[in-house]
Amino acid sequence: MLLPAVIIVLLFSYMPMAGILIAFERFNPSKGFFGSPFVGWDNFQYVMNMPGFGQVMWNTVYISLMKIVAGLVAPITFALLLNEILGSKVKRTIQTLIYLPHFMSWVILGGIMIDILSPSGGLLNSLLGVAGIEPVFFLGNERLFPYMLVASDVWKEFGFGTIIYLAAITSINPALYEAAVCDGATRLKQTLHITLPGMAPIIVLMMTLSLGNVLNAGFDQVFNLYSPVVYRTGDILDTLVYRLGLLDAQYGVATAVGLFKSIVSTCFIVISYLCAYRFANYRIF
Repeated sequence: MLLPAVIIVLLFSYMPMAGILIAFERFNPSKGFFGSPFVGWDNFQYVMNMPGFGQVMWNTVYISLMKIVAGLVAPITFALLLNEILGSKVKRTIQTLIYLPHFMSWVILGGIMIDILSPSGGLLNSLLGVAGIEPVFFLGNERLFPYMLVASDVWKEFGFGTIIYLAAITSINPALYEAAVCDGATRLKQTLHITLPGMAPIIVLMMTLSLGNVLNAGFDQVFNLYSPVVYRTGDILDTLVYRLGLLDAQYGVATAVGLFKSIVSTCFIVISYLCAYRFANYRIF
């Protein structure tokens, strides 16, 4: 039963790793891996000296960290609020509605975001116009663009996180709440002293495992929402690799950027699993 999955992993995850060789070559598709001239570390030196590479690194880390923080705070807060709803049908309906965007691709959601945020006729700007505020080009303003990425990412994914934290809440012993009620604890105190401590292991686990995504700012999302106007604050490593490799045909340089990102991400993943083992007693095996 595992054989098909093993074959797929070998074909699509391990065999393509031979392409890492391109990072050390001036790659020419007509000459192939072994016919292209070997240039050693030249591609990496070119990347490090590339104008704007530092800004791209900063954008990637900054946007990723904001997504990680918002991706923890929003679902935890909503799970706590949803847990206070007594009606099971209402609770299930809300869960379904907030979970739906998780299944939509960024091609669809990107189109929805563009329609909502459009400076001419967009829903949000129409509401601002009613309030007498001038239209704002949210996706064309380099100062606002990173925050639009974070807000839209939370909109898409917080429903999935909410379900995880609701499951953690349901695993808390009800006797603790009964004892707290007998002691006169309010709902707020029950949340602070029972619910949140009971959720702590899952919160720590999700937080530590998210460290591996520090350099993954979301190619699909950024690619569908950004434009040259916001490159300075919205360009990330993945979109840089796309432009270098597919648009400019600098295959060696693009592979060098991708390899650099993979090595750093691997280090963060190792650190995250060590932290998960240390603080949440999480083991891979």
